[in-house]
Amino acid sequence: MTQPKVRVRFAPSPTGYMHLGNARTAIYNWLYARHHGGAFVLRIEDTDRERSTQAAVQVIYEAMRWLGLDWDEGPFLQSERFDLYRRRAEELVASGAAYRCYCTPEELEQRRQQALAEKRNPKYDGRCRERREPRAGVDPVIRFRMPDTGETVLEDRIQGRVVTPNEELDDLVLLRADGTPTYNFTVVVDDHEMDITLVLRGADHLSNTFRQLHIYRAFGWEPPAFAHQSLILGPDRTKLSKRHGAVSVLQYRDEGYLPEALVNALVRCGWSHGDEEVFPLPRLIELFDLDAVSNAPAVFDFEKLRNKYNAEHIKLASRERLAELLRETLARRDGVVLDPADPRLGLLVDGLRERSRTLVEMAEGARPLLAEEVVWDEAAVRKHLQGEAADMLQALVQRLEALPSFDRPAVLAALDGLAAERGLKLGKVAQPARVALLGTAVSPPIDVVLAVLGRERALARLRAGVARAAGG
Repeated sequence: MTQPKVRVRFAPSPTGYMHLGNARTAIYNWLYARHHGGAFVLRIEDTDRERSTQAAVQVIYEAMRWLGLDWDEGPFLQSERFDLYRRRAEELVASGAAYRCYCTPEELEQRRQQALAEKRNPKYDGRCRERREPRAGVDPVIRFRMPDTGETVLEDRIQGRVVTPNEELDDLVLLRADGTPTYNFTVVVDDHEMDITLVLRGADHLSNTFRQLHIYRAFGWEPPAFAHQSLILGPDRTKLSKRHGAVSVLQYRDEGYLPEALVNALVRCGWSHGDEEVFPLPRLIELFDLDAVSNAPAVFDFEKLRNKYNAEHIKLASRERLAELLRETLARRDGVVLDPADPRLGLLVDGLRERSRTLVEMAEGARPLLAEEVVWDEAAVRKHLQGEAADMLQALVQRLEALPSFDRPAVLAALDGLAAERGLKLGKVAQPARVALLGTAVSPPIDVVLAVLGRERALARLRAGVARAAGG
């Protein structure tokens, strides 16, 4: 028998920002689809009319695009499919698998409180199961008739065999009194209608799955396979939250993280391949599968995201791509607008990528080289622009003035020549020059600094450094 083509879905609710847990679910589904040559479906579960917003929908799209997670079908909006859900609910009523419940919210709450006081399960007591007559003045909900005995077994692709007693499952609401559908019902209908073969989502949905399996069976539908990934924990091993810094995915973009670094870090939260840690996206697609996903909760390491994954992916990125990302970061954070073809961008990338952990750090390192004026660090001036510094800087000015070209090899040769002539290590020439050029003793390689500044600005700053070192 031919196996059906792999079809997975990412189905977020637009009721807030897209957080790291959402993102990992999307990434796992996308990688699984790409690894198996299947389809990745995007579905927006916006049935909660009060909390769902169009702005949140757009944030989901923007975050998905930034992460590089393209979808093959969709986006489908559940709010546009209400007629389908109502029709399917009526089918269940007609078959006896569901019924209209006329209990009011006040009555339900009173019974719930009584059950809690008596230390009973506060689930719905089923009193409308056999009711056939309407109740004046009450708009009914449609409830699903859960079995009272036996157990429900789930063979989960990640969690293994999981069993729950059916007596723990209540008669859940399928359609509210206003006709709007509920989550547990819509996902079953949509996953069937969209031919989803695997539902891969967070372990916090595990309890929902037992209820959903009964709805599949009531329709006579074959359920998809299920895989519930573990929760992401913070460094203190509690559920990841805002207090850990678990903010919107797009905030990581604004803080200078590369999307492939965040993808890498989130994939490694529960999945592994030997001792490898840093994975370009094509390699993740090649390797990712469910058999290497752990069922144990995974700790998200924010320090490692910055110091390991992002730093390494900055080194792996192409010069052209980093130059464009640096240009966007400078414009967004500092208001520095550079032409995309500005040759200084590539030079800055060459000089800054090895020491930068984020694009923001790269932009901060680039700022002094792009500034119109030097801001002097007095401590650096006292340390490096003293004694023979004036004479050495003047000699450097003369050598640089004589250069036919002002590219990196030419200026580095001039610096090396001056150091050799005076019997010094390059650093003894470079440090005074660096302070004169930028006002600080910390910068990218000196040849990068000179090439970015260009002949005119570099010579003007070196001459100012000569005057400063001479006390003038």
